[in-house]
Amino acid sequence: MLTAARFRQLALALPGSSEGAHHDHPDFRSNGRVFASLWPDGQTAMVVLAPPQQRALCTSDPAAFRPANGAWGRNGCTLVTLAAAAPETVAAALHDALLLAQSRPKGRSRT
Repeated sequence: MLTAARFRQLALALPGSSEGAHHDHPDFRSNGRVFASLWPDGQTAMVVLAPPQQRALCTSDPAAFRPANGAWGRNGCTLVTLAAAAPETVAAALHDALLLAQSRPKGRSRT
């Protein structure tokens, strides 16, 4: 089981990460890009993954991971049900999301 506080610790432990805010909830950024966020409910988080990484996580652990709705989800935004997620799996997903954010140039859209 993972808490919002532990998710925050895992995200901020990554090199080059920082905390900001977007739509009244915390987000985590690197290279000027959001790679993860916490929902205001304190029970849900989001990581931005490459679609193949997202599919693998959602297939292997559907209780913990699911695509966000619509185009966001199709482009890799992956919702995390914190109570169902293993900390080690989330830490790996956060690492992948950070690397993806760091690989994208600033000022350019993913799509």
